[in-house]
Amino acid sequence: MTQTRGHGGHGHHHHHHHHDNTYLTSTNKRDAGVRITRIGLVANLCMAIGKFIGGYVFHSQSLIADAYHALTDLVSDFLTLGTVAWSLKPPSERFPNGYGKVESIGALGVSGLLLCGGVFMGLNAGQILLAQFYPDVAETVAHSGILGHGHSHSHGPIGPSIQAAWIAAGSIVVKEWLYRATMKVAEERKSSVLASNAIHHRIDSLTSIVALFTIGGSYVFQDATWLDPVGGLLISLMVIKAGWGNTCTSLLELADTAVDEDVRISVEDATIKALSELEGGSDIKVRDVQGMKSGQNYLMDIELAVPGAWPISRSQTIEQNVRHTVGTGVRGVKRIKVRFIPVEQQELTFSDEFVAQDSSADPEPQSHSKHQ
Repeated sequence: MTQTRGHGGHGHHHHHHHHDNTYLTSTNKRDAGVRITRIGLVANLCMAIGKFIGGYVFHSQSLIADAYHALTDLVSDFLTLGTVAWSLKPPSERFPNGYGKVESIGALGVSGLLLCGGVFMGLNAGQILLAQFYPDVAETVAHSGILGHGHSHSHGPIGPSIQAAWIAAGSIVVKEWLYRATMKVAEERKSSVLASNAIHHRIDSLTSIVALFTIGGSYVFQDATWLDPVGGLLISLMVIKAGWGNTCTSLLELADTAVDEDVRISVEDATIKALSELEGGSDIKVRDVQGMKSGQNYLMDIELAVPGAWPISRSQTIEQNVRHTVGTGVRGVKRIKVRFIPVEQQELTFSDEFVAQDSSADPEPQSHSKHQ
């Protein structure tokens, strides 16, 4: 007989996130994901203000444009903070699988900011280039409203002070450090929303590089106005590429695709280890392991084949041992369902849990009788 046992009362495993619903204002800084995102938020705020002031004082339009970009990162950071906090909350009656999908939605939002930002940056850069090389065409396009009313910042020769280069260079250093620190936490947590935010930091460092070359180029070339729009166009393509990749990843998570193969193998290895510690464990076979990713959380299903003559009460000991070993040995596993099947029945699989659809059944007569 097939037996599936869920994980009731697993709330005690959320021992390191007691104030997750108030992360945005909480003084609890133990969570690495929240800590690095807060650092990024403060850095983005300081750099946005610094670039606005520096751009105004040193007459650098590209630095001012970069400051606008830094402000969009603040939205990304707040979104990341909120989704990380929600995703770590324990399961509830309304959300029995936990709140991990909130993080996937958050990652989709951050990726959407990347995509939209990249598209608008590209359109603006293209409009500026068009105005420089084909002013008549650009004027026609502008009057037609095809590209909207772009806020070009390169209508005239760029003449920023060389002092503005120090602000751009400092931004590159800070953003590159934020990228590496955030990506390290994202890889440890396998967090898609933190990874999206890390890539956002890397893109920001690249935009600052463009600003740096634009400022420096004005001292090397007599007319360097083409540097800004060409660089902006290249960066916009990078932004779009990064945003599209993360958007696809987030959509796949929301569609409940299977976990990565390395996670599945880790869970299987931990299950085999747990069974080896049990009396008679050699008679138990790991038939299949599958699962899905929900934010930073992995929701795993394990199918174990046991001798059919064993009493059903023995399954509880097996399940507890498997859950403890897998839960402590594989990072991110938050829920484990164990399915027991008789070892004598080789044909049983996870697909048997789905309700079989009878194609011969016709629901029409029933619906007609309702209206009669």
